This record gives sequence, structure tokens and C-alpha cells, in this order.
Amino acid sequence: MACPFVLIVKAILQPLFPRIPGHEGVGFLSCGCTSGFGAPLKEASVHSGSSVAVFGLGAVGLGGLGIAVVLRVGLQTDRTVSDVGLMLGRTLKGSLFAAVVRESGGAITVEEVKVDPPKASEVRIKMLCASICHTDILCCNGYPLPLFPRIPGHEGVGMVESVGKDVSPQVKPGDLVIPLLVGECGQCSNCKSGRTNFCNVYPMGLNGLMFDGTSRMSIAGTGEIIYHHFTCSTWSEYMVINVNYVLKVDPKLPYPHASFLSCGFSTGLGAPWKEAPVANGSSVAVFGLGAVGLGVINGAQMQGAAKIIGVDVNQKKAAKGKAFGMTDFINPQNHPNKRVSDLIKDMTDGQGVDYSFECTGVAPLLNEALEASKIGLGTTILIGVALETSRTLSDPAIMCGRTLKGSLFGGIKTRSDLPVILQKCINKEIEMDELLTHEIRLENIHEAFKIMKKPDCVKILINF
Repeated sequence: MACPFVLIVKAILQPLFPRIPGHEGVGFLSCGCTSGFGAPLKEASVHSGSSVAVFGLGAVGLGGLGIAVVLRVGLQTDRTVSDVGLMLGRTLKGSLFAAVVRESGGAITVEEVKVDPPKASEVRIKMLCASICHTDILCCNGYPLPLFPRIPGHEGVGMVESVGKDVSPQVKPGDLVIPLLVGECGQCSNCKSGRTNFCNVYPMGLNGLMFDGTSRMSIAGTGEIIYHHFTCSTWSEYMVINVNYVLKVDPKLPYPHASFLSCGFSTGLGAPWKEAPVANGSSVAVFGLGAVGLGVINGAQMQGAAKIIGVDVNQKKAAKGKAFGMTDFINPQNHPNKRVSDLIKDMTDGQGVDYSFECTGVAPLLNEALEASKIGLGTTILIGVALETSRTLSDPAIMCGRTLKGSLFGGIKTRSDLPVILQKCINKEIEMDELLTHEIRLENIHEAFKIMKKPDCVKILINF
């Protein structure tokens, strides 16, 4: 168009309306801006209230923003390319990739897998990111049952890609969701009791299969079935899960935070709130300052605990604990000739703490946690799990009027309580930025367990 005159077929000309002021920008409508403007209107049929991601803000991209504003679409303007969740109607076709473990203690490898469509009460989710919990290491070693091959992972956040016929209106394609370890029907005797989060209708899944006894995942090419991890398998580009084990999440919540809240940090945060519950002005000891332990510290502080003692052999965890509300720190390696329970008693006038929380899964520490609590009054909450499922209790530790209670997901009810935590995080009442220390791509998942051994590691985010 550098020539002042051009010959063109009349049929492809568009007369201009006289009302269009000037002519400086009209030429842009002959291609670029109109291409962008039309795509959400005619190609994707973007509807009011939906969310849109635009890659590239040239004339075409800005044209897309123009129609998005007209239709009142929420724009993900603060997302990076790897973060973008909505796929604008794209559905899953063919195979994809996931982290697979084929035998107990075996190598974890990224393989091509097939994820079937969701059945009646199920949803298929495009994972945006996932994270790593200590339990995932145990899973790769056969916990809770040696079911292989399996896809690990139970923490994550994703976008609903498709739903079964009986799902609507609970969730719909495009909704941001996190997976849940346990459900909450609200009608069974346990749910109605108000004293537990163990739902009788939607319990934690241990057999690696869906409710109908089958798997939705298989090895591409061979068709060999792959077992799920608990109710889900988040270390996969896509996964299928029963709709009663997902929770919608406000897009205002950062994706890493949403992932961490789907298990570890929420498990810790809930224990002093729902399981103990910790009383205002009381004393607390926390064994193990990983994500769960840091959650316990944060939860105890929110409950008004006056003294919160953190215990960890990693000196770098002292700063992390302080960031979440810890008042005192014990590194047992600095006191090789003294028991941890005695160190805690020394810090509490010889009495011990009101509440202790065992978050490591290290068997001998259970008795230490018990004996660190007050005789006749102390409560110990057992959170940490281990591959070895049996532990030996000391009679003097438990018989002197102390209380021992086990905990799953911190006693949090997934539909009644978890949304409260999510909202507090959105409101910045709970700060989680200190948790994220490392990020990896799914294809580098084999490096994850090495990273977890680093002294500065707290949470690893897996990006897809």
C-alpha cells in the first residue's frame, strides 16, 4: 500500500460510514485490529463473565482486549505465559505427559499417558501447577498401598476442561479448582457431628481407583492402567477426579498458594484451629518445620498462643519459623546430650507445653512430643506420616493424663472450613510467600527429591 493508487476487486471493498471521524486509524481495521476483535466474538464466542488470556499485545492482541472489555470479561493481565489457565474452549485430544512411578522405590519418569473423559460425576482438569508434599515421597515407595504403576501428586491447582453429565451446576469448564483429600457430603453422621472432617460418603481414597473400581489413566500405546494417588494424580498435565473432591477457587488467589493450600499448609494451619483447638495464651511445640509445621505455627499464632516453640535439625528453618509466628527455636543437634522434651520443659518452667504437634513422621519423636506436653493436661496432635505405619508408645508418656489425637488434613472440613482459609489468604491475613523456594518443570521431576534434601527447601512448585 505504499503506492498512492491501487487496483482491487470491488466485491472485497467495504464502504465507510460517514460518521467515522477522521481517517487516521481506519486502515488498522482492514486486518490486524479486526482479526483480534473478531476472534473472541466469532471464533471463541466469549461470554459475559468469563476469563481470557491474550498472548501478545500488538494490534491483534489489543483488538481482542477491545471486545473483551465490551463483554465485561475478566482479563488475566498479571499472569505469565506458563501461568495462563483458560484454554478458550480447547479440549483434550490424544495423549499427554505425566510423572510415572512403575515400582516401589523405582525411578520417577515422565511418560506419555492417556487420560479418559470424565464419567457422570467426574471432572477432567488441565493442571496449571502442582506441588510436592512429603507424602508423595512415601507414595513412590508404596504408601499407603503398593499399587503400581501410579502417577503421584495430590497438591495442585487446575482449570476444569470437561465435566460429566451429572456434574452441573457444581462446577463448569473454565472454573479454577483444587483437589481435595477428603470430601464433605454434609449429611452423614460424621459431617453432622461437627467434631470431625472424616466424611463417611466421600472418604480419602486409598485403592488408587475411581468409585466404579476403574482408572481413568493408562500408558499410551500399551493401554496398561495407571493407579491414581489418593483421589487424584496431580503430577500429570490432565487428571480426572470425582467432583465431590474438588473445590472452586477464586482466581485472585495466586496459583502457587492455591496449590500449597490443597494439602500441606492447610493441614498444618487447621490442626491448632480444628483439632486441638489451641487456647488463647497457651504454649505450643511444633516438631518439624516443613510446610505443615509452618502452617501449625501460623495457625497457633492466629489462635493466640503466647509461646510457640519450633523444633528442627535444620538451622535454616529458624528464620522460616519466625516469619510465620514462632517465638522460640530448638535445634536438637546443638544439644546432643539432652532430650528434646527436656529442652522444651526447660523453656516452660519445667511443666511442658499445653499442645505439641508432631509433623515429621519420625517414629521416636512421637514419644518426645507426648512427653514435651503437660502431665494431666497436655494434648499431642499426630500429623506426620511415615512408610513404617506402626509406632511404639511409651506407657509413662501416654498414661499420665495426656491426650494423643491423630489428624488428617488438619481436621478441616473441605467445604465448610477450607474456603475460610482461602479467603484469609486472598485478604493477606495469611502470608504464604515464604513457602515457595524452588520451581521445576514437569520434565525435570526427577530432580525434585534431590532438591527436597537441600537445607533451604520448603516447597517445590511443578510447572506444566
